[in-house]
Amino acid sequence: MQQPLSKAAGGIEAVIDRLGSLTAWIALIMIGLVATNVILRYAFSFGSVWAQELEWHLLAALILLGMSYALQRGDNVRVDLFYARFSPRGKQVVDVVSALLLIAISVHFIQLSLGYVEQSRSIAEASPDPGGIPYRWLVKSLIPLGYGLLVLQQLAHLVRLLQQKHPATGTTAGTAAVTTAKEDGHV
Repeated sequence: MQQPLSKAAGGIEAVIDRLGSLTAWIALIMIGLVATNVILRYAFSFGSVWAQELEWHLLAALILLGMSYALQRGDNVRVDLFYARFSPRGKQVVDVVSALLLIAISVHFIQLSLGYVEQSRSIAEASPDPGGIPYRWLVKSLIPLGYGLLVLQQLAHLVRLLQQKHPATGTTAGTAAVTTAKEDGHV
Protein backbone atom coordinates (compact mmCIF):
# COMPACT_ATOMS: atom_id res chain seq x y z
CA MET A 1 0.00 0.00 0.00
CA GLN A 2 2.81 2.41 0.81
CA GLN A 3 4.60 1.88 -2.51
CA PRO A 4 1.71 3.15 -4.72
CA LEU A 5 1.14 6.04 -2.32
CA SER A 6 4.84 6.95 -2.44
CA LYS A 7 4.77 6.88 -6.24
CA ALA A 8 1.64 9.05 -6.31
CA ALA A 9 3.22 11.50 -3.85
CA GLY A 10 6.37 11.60 -5.98
CA GLY A 11 4.30 12.30 -9.10
CA ILE A 12 2.40 15.09 -7.37
CA GLU A 13 5.65 16.61 -6.11
CA ALA A 14 7.14 16.46 -9.62
CA VAL A 15 4.14 18.32 -11.05
CA ILE A 16 4.36 20.93 -8.28
CA ASP A 17 8.10 21.35 -9.00
CA ARG A 18 7.39 21.95 -12.69
CA LEU A 19 4.75 24.52 -11.79
CA GLY A 20 7.27 26.13 -9.46
CA SER A 21 9.60 26.58 -12.43
CA LEU A 22 6.71 28.10 -14.37
CA THR A 23 6.00 30.57 -11.57
CA ALA A 24 9.66 31.62 -11.60
CA TRP A 25 9.26 32.51 -15.28
CA ILE A 26 5.99 34.31 -14.52
CA ALA A 27 7.83 36.38 -11.90
CA LEU A 28 10.55 37.26 -14.41
CA ILE A 29 7.98 38.25 -17.06
CA MET A 30 6.11 40.29 -14.50
CA ILE A 31 9.27 42.17 -13.47
CA GLY A 32 9.98 42.98 -17.11
CA LEU A 33 6.39 44.09 -17.69
CA VAL A 34 6.32 46.33 -14.62
CA ALA A 35 9.67 47.90 -15.55
CA THR A 36 8.48 48.49 -19.13
CA ASN A 37 5.20 50.02 -17.92
CA VAL A 38 7.01 52.35 -15.52
CA ILE A 39 9.49 53.50 -18.19
CA LEU A 40 6.72 54.05 -20.75
CA ARG A 41 4.55 55.91 -18.25
CA TYR A 42 7.18 58.22 -16.77
CA ALA A 43 9.59 58.66 -19.69
CA PHE A 44 7.06 58.82 -22.54
CA SER A 45 3.75 59.58 -20.79
CA PHE A 46 2.29 56.46 -22.35
CA GLY A 47 0.22 53.99 -20.38
CA SER A 48 -1.76 50.91 -21.28
CA VAL A 49 -4.75 49.57 -19.37
CA TRP A 50 -4.16 46.16 -20.95
CA ALA A 51 -0.55 46.01 -19.75
CA GLN A 52 -1.46 47.12 -16.23
CA GLU A 53 -4.23 44.53 -15.99
CA LEU A 54 -1.80 41.90 -17.27
CA GLU A 55 0.42 42.73 -14.28
CA TRP A 56 -2.47 41.94 -11.93
CA HIS A 57 -3.33 38.74 -13.77
CA LEU A 58 0.29 37.58 -13.69
CA LEU A 59 0.46 38.36 -9.97
CA ALA A 60 -2.65 36.22 -9.39
CA ALA A 61 -1.07 33.36 -11.37
CA LEU A 62 2.20 33.77 -9.48
CA ILE A 63 0.50 33.54 -6.09
CA LEU A 64 -2.09 30.87 -6.85
CA LEU A 65 0.26 28.57 -8.77
CA GLY A 66 3.24 29.27 -6.52
CA MET A 67 1.72 28.70 -3.09
CA SER A 68 1.79 24.89 -3.36
CA TYR A 69 5.40 25.06 -4.55
CA ALA A 70 6.40 27.33 -1.65
CA LEU A 71 4.83 24.93 0.87
CA GLN A 72 6.47 21.92 -0.75
CA ARG A 73 9.88 23.59 -0.58
CA GLY A 74 9.35 24.84 2.98
CA ASP A 75 9.61 28.45 1.86
CA ASN A 76 6.41 29.48 3.60
CA VAL A 77 6.34 31.87 6.53
CA ARG A 78 5.64 30.18 9.84
CA VAL A 79 6.09 30.81 13.53
CA ASP A 80 8.56 28.38 15.05
CA LEU A 81 8.45 29.83 18.56
CA PHE A 82 6.70 26.78 20.05
CA TYR A 83 7.26 24.27 17.26
CA ALA A 84 11.04 24.30 17.68
CA ARG A 85 10.65 23.06 21.27
CA PHE A 86 8.40 20.11 20.38
CA SER A 87 9.64 16.53 20.31
CA PRO A 88 9.89 14.88 16.87
CA ARG A 89 6.58 13.12 17.57
CA GLY A 90 4.95 16.41 18.62
CA LYS A 91 6.21 18.10 15.45
CA GLN A 92 4.80 15.28 13.36
CA VAL A 93 1.39 15.60 15.04
CA VAL A 94 1.37 19.36 14.43
CA ASP A 95 2.39 18.80 10.79
CA VAL A 96 -0.36 16.22 10.21
CA VAL A 97 -3.05 18.37 11.86
CA SER A 98 -1.85 21.43 9.91
CA ALA A 99 -1.96 19.52 6.62
CA LEU A 100 -5.48 18.26 7.33
CA LEU A 101 -6.69 21.74 8.25
CA LEU A 102 -5.12 23.23 5.12
CA ILE A 103 -6.79 20.56 2.98
CA ALA A 104 -10.18 21.32 4.56
CA ILE A 105 -9.78 25.07 4.06
CA SER A 106 -8.57 24.60 0.48
CA VAL A 107 -11.51 22.34 -0.40
CA HIS A 108 -13.84 25.00 1.03
CA PHE A 109 -12.16 27.70 -1.10
CA ILE A 110 -12.56 25.47 -4.17
CA GLN A 111 -16.26 24.99 -3.45
CA LEU A 112 -16.78 28.72 -2.97
CA SER A 113 -14.84 29.73 -6.06
CA LEU A 114 -16.43 27.36 -8.59
CA GLY A 115 -19.69 29.33 -8.67
CA TYR A 116 -17.74 32.57 -8.85
CA VAL A 117 -15.79 31.34 -11.89
CA GLU A 118 -18.89 29.91 -13.58
CA GLN A 119 -20.80 33.15 -13.11
CA SER A 120 -17.92 35.10 -14.62
CA ARG A 121 -17.73 32.69 -17.57
CA SER A 122 -21.49 32.63 -18.17
CA ILE A 123 -21.68 36.43 -18.53
CA ALA A 124 -18.41 36.55 -20.53
CA GLU A 125 -16.98 38.94 -17.95
CA ALA A 126 -14.30 41.21 -19.31
CA SER A 127 -12.47 44.23 -18.04
CA PRO A 128 -14.80 47.19 -17.43
CA ASP A 129 -12.05 49.52 -18.67
CA PRO A 130 -11.66 50.36 -22.36
CA GLY A 131 -8.65 48.51 -23.72
CA GLY A 132 -8.66 46.04 -20.84
CA ILE A 133 -8.22 42.29 -20.98
CA PRO A 134 -11.23 40.15 -21.99
CA TYR A 135 -12.03 36.70 -20.55
CA ARG A 136 -11.67 37.65 -16.91
CA TRP A 137 -13.06 34.23 -15.99
CA LEU A 138 -9.76 32.70 -17.07
CA VAL A 139 -7.82 34.45 -14.34
CA LYS A 140 -10.60 33.68 -11.86
CA SER A 141 -10.31 30.00 -12.76
CA LEU A 142 -6.84 30.09 -11.22
CA ILE A 143 -8.50 30.22 -7.79
CA PRO A 144 -9.89 26.65 -7.77
CA LEU A 145 -6.85 25.45 -9.73
CA GLY A 146 -4.41 26.94 -7.22
CA TYR A 147 -6.27 25.55 -4.23
CA GLY A 148 -6.63 22.19 -5.98
CA LEU A 149 -2.85 22.08 -6.36
CA LEU A 150 -2.56 22.95 -2.69
CA VAL A 151 -4.82 20.00 -1.78
CA LEU A 152 -2.70 17.66 -3.91
CA GLN A 153 0.52 18.99 -2.43
CA GLN A 154 -0.78 18.54 1.12
CA LEU A 155 -1.95 15.00 0.35
CA ALA A 156 1.56 14.17 -0.88
CA HIS A 157 2.94 15.82 2.25
CA LEU A 158 0.65 13.69 4.43
CA VAL A 159 1.87 10.53 2.69
CA ARG A 160 5.47 11.54 3.44
CA LEU A 161 4.63 12.43 7.04
CA LEU A 162 2.84 9.15 7.69
CA GLN A 163 5.75 7.17 6.23
CA GLN A 164 8.31 8.76 8.56
CA LYS A 165 9.76 6.45 11.17
CA HIS A 166 8.87 7.25 14.77
CA PRO A 167 12.17 7.59 16.66
CA ALA A 168 11.06 5.71 19.79
CA THR A 169 9.24 2.75 18.22
CA GLY A 170 10.83 2.48 14.78
CA THR A 171 7.35 2.26 13.21
CA THR A 172 5.82 4.67 10.75
CA ALA A 173 3.18 7.13 11.93
CA GLY A 174 0.55 5.32 9.84
CA THR A 175 1.47 1.96 11.38
CA ALA A 176 1.44 3.45 14.89
CA ALA A 177 -2.03 4.92 14.31
CA VAL A 178 -3.42 1.56 13.12
CA THR A 179 -1.76 -0.25 16.04
CA THR A 180 -3.26 2.24 18.51
CA ALA A 181 -6.70 1.92 16.89
CA LYS A 182 -6.50 -1.88 17.11
CA GLU A 183 -5.50 -1.67 20.78
CA ASP A 184 -8.45 0.63 21.45
CA GLY A 185 -10.81 -1.77 19.65
CA HIS A 186 -11.63 0.62 16.78
CA VAL A 187 -10.35 -1.63 13.98
